Amino acid sequence: MIRSATPADSEAICALYNPYVLETTITFEEAAISPAEMENRIRETLPSLPWLLWEQDGSISGYAHASKWEGRCAYRRSAEVTVYLDPAFTGRGIGSKLYHALLADLRERGFHTAIGGIALPNPASIALHQRLGFRRVAHFEQVGWKFGHWIDVVYWQLLL
Repeated sequence: MIRSATPADSEAICALYNPYVLETTITFEEAAISPAEMENRIRETLPSLPWLLWEQDGSISGYAHASKWEGRCAYRRSAEVTVYLDPAFTGRGIGSKLYHALLADLRERGFHTAIGGIALPNPASIALHQRLGFRRVAHFEQVGWKFGHWIDVVYWQLLL
């Protein structure tokens, strides 16, 4: 059920991700992402970093991926991680399974640190990071502006 994403998955990933963009503060993007843009993001990520999908009955119901943490060379063993699920599939352990697989992949690649940023409030994401052993390391107040209000962001870190 977990497999690596390919650029051909961009349309299905957009269908899952864009409601988060347009209807929530979970992501700070404000405009829907086109399949072409998502395809570029996937191509830029693979093969140096993992992008994993949860596929069930031919449909993608979740994904997790890693991206570079900062641009300087000394950060090369640190990655920012994220997971998104189709709301109909939350509460089934899929997010944990995707994150476990993502973190295992990062360990195999020699990464040392995984960092997750969470826009507040998001108790489900906080609970997931706590279950996986992440430690809260930062709280930035009012760093995001979306839907007419300021949003705090907390960062969670896991030493791999």
